[in-house]
Order: sequence, then structure tokens, then C-alpha cells
Amino acid sequence: MNVTMIVKYSTILLFIFLFFVACKNPISSENESIIDFPDATNIILEMGSGINLGNVFDLGAHNFDFYELATIITIYEKVGFKHIRIPTTWMDEVNGSTLADDNGNVDFEHPRFKVLKQVIDFAIQRELYVVLNTHHERSFKANYDGSDYYNSKLRTLWYDIAEYFKDYNHFLIFEILNEPEGAFGHWGTEISPVSDQALFFTREVMRLGVEAIRATGGNNLKRTVMIATNAYGNHNQLFSVYPTPSQLPGKGQDNYLAIQVHSYDPWEFCGETGDNSAYPGDQITANNMRAVAAHGRKLGVPINYGEFGVGRDDNQLQRNTDLVRNYYRTVVQTAVEEGMSSSVWEDRGWFGLIEGSVESGFTYKYNIVPYMLLEE
Repeated sequence: MNVTMIVKYSTILLFIFLFFVACKNPISSENESIIDFPDATNIILEMGSGINLGNVFDLGAHNFDFYELATIITIYEKVGFKHIRIPTTWMDEVNGSTLADDNGNVDFEHPRFKVLKQVIDFAIQRELYVVLNTHHERSFKANYDGSDYYNSKLRTLWYDIAEYFKDYNHFLIFEILNEPEGAFGHWGTEISPVSDQALFFTREVMRLGVEAIRATGGNNLKRTVMIATNAYGNHNQLFSVYPTPSQLPGKGQDNYLAIQVHSYDPWEFCGETGDNSAYPGDQITANNMRAVAAHGRKLGVPINYGEFGVGRDDNQLQRNTDLVRNYYRTVVQTAVEEGMSSSVWEDRGWFGLIEGSVESGFTYKYNIVPYMLLEE
């Protein structure tokens, strides 16, 4: 593979043109019975390695431009990624507007939603798995108190989303809530993530979200749904939030349930102000992941590493090192070895993995992406 591969604007325009001409119905399950939907374990295996379309629909740091996003997705697909996670903020403002009102009612006519749908359809037509979530939702996370006032917001939001996409095939996956924090607990705050309240709140919103999705019926009865841990979704919280199957939505009886965890551990290395000297090494990184995988097997629920990466704000050159490239590769390859899927964080910023533009073409930054996908 040419690791400096550039996708030109004219090429992608031709590709997209052919897509619209040839594609009849990329998302319908008309020829796929719900009986044929793979369970979550098989979905996670098929997802393999993927990437986040970060800081777009969740933050608005990049253009809501279908052609640009389709170009980027094509680049991801060509290098071997099998799924796209699309972080999406609904009830909080992104660039001055929201996709859903304060009660969780979704505006499906919002221009940003229409682009989001285009992107989802494009990826699924390519037979890439798509993970759609509720992302920042800062007000909800900060103020959640277990009352029906807040529970109804989440139920309404997920019922609306699930009902809209009910007929989509198994390539669409739902993720209840990204990185629960605030009222759900985090280290160094007033609310400990291992407190009874934080654990209960985390389990409760995951249960409510799953139930709202399943209540829409149709393909959503067997659609893979991802739940999370608290403390920003930290993988080490898996053991506290879900010590046994009885804490899971469905109490271990839902075969279409997966758990998504995140790891930027240690933050002193992975965070944007971190330093390479803080990296504990590939072996420790792999061992921590293996412990998570083993607990997932104990629960009978497959695991997705939904975010990981190394960011730098002022010292990007630290990312252009074998140490950092080996970190990325360790996470990806350990996930594969342990039957987990992984979704690397990419934001075209501190954690950026591509650079360039539609007009000039994109390249893989610091050769991180091609290197981490190389099998030993």
C-alpha cells in the first residue's frame, strides 16, 4: 500500500456520481429478515478496526459538507477500516442550533441532520458499519438526577432516533451515551465514579436508552446497541459498572448488546498536554486491554474500544515517533487478538490522523494509520 496515498477531488466526485447512479436502496433491509441480523458478538468481530468522524456533528469544528466527509470516509475504507463512528450531539447547541429540542424531540428537517443521514447512507452503502451516538449532551450529563424529567428526555430522544432509522439494516449500530461524566461521576470531582449513585445513574440511563430503542420494534429489536461505562467511558470502570450480568440492560439476556469503553490511559501520555516520557509501554497497554476483554467474556458481552489515541496541542512532533505509532498498533492488534473492535479517535486536530483538503487531497499524518493496521 502507498502510505502517502492521495485521493483527488475529481476521483471522489466520479465515485459519488457512480454511487448515486448505481445505488438503488443502500440501507433498506427489504431483502434481509430480522431473523438474519447477526448478534452483537458477530457484529463486533465484523466491525474490526474503525475510525471516528470526530469534531464534526458533535462539535462543529469542521464543515457539514457531504462531499468532504464522503472523501474522508473513502480514504478510511481504502486503508482497511471497516466501520465509522459518528459522534453526534443532539440536545446541546452545535454552531448555534440543536438537532433536538430540550425535551429530546428530534428535528429531522434540520439541514445538519440531512447531511448526517447522507453520510450514514453513504457509509452503509459501502458496507461499512456505522455507530451513531448521543455525544456531548453536557447539560443532560451535568444535571441528571434520576428523575422522570431527565429520563423522559433520553427516552424521547432515543425513541425518535430509533423510530426514524427503524428500517435500516444491521450495519447501523446505536450507542446510548458517549462518556458519561458530571452526575455520572469522574475522578477528582465531587462525585466519585464508584459511588452508589454514580453507578446507579450510569446503569439506569443505559437501561432506559436500550428499552426506548427496543420499544420501536422492527429491526431495532435485534439491532446492536452499545452501552457505556462512566468516568468518561473509561475502560477500567467496566469492572465497577457491570461486575455481573445482572447490572446489564436485560440482565444478560440481550444478545444484541455490546459495551463501548474508551482509553486515553495514562492521560499524562495520551492527553493533548501529555508527554511521550509518560508512556508505560506496549506490554502494559496490551495487558490492561486483555483484562477488559476477559471481563467482557465473563459478562457474555462483546467489547468495542470506541475511542483511543495520542494528542498534542503544541508538540505534534512527539506524535511522529515509533513510540506513538507502536502505541496505536498495540491497541488495534490487541483488540483483534481478543475479539474486540476498536475505533480510533480522529479529529483533524490534536489527535489528527489525516491532513490536507478535498481540493489538494488527503494524506495519512505521520504514517500512523497504515502502520497501526499492519498485521504482525
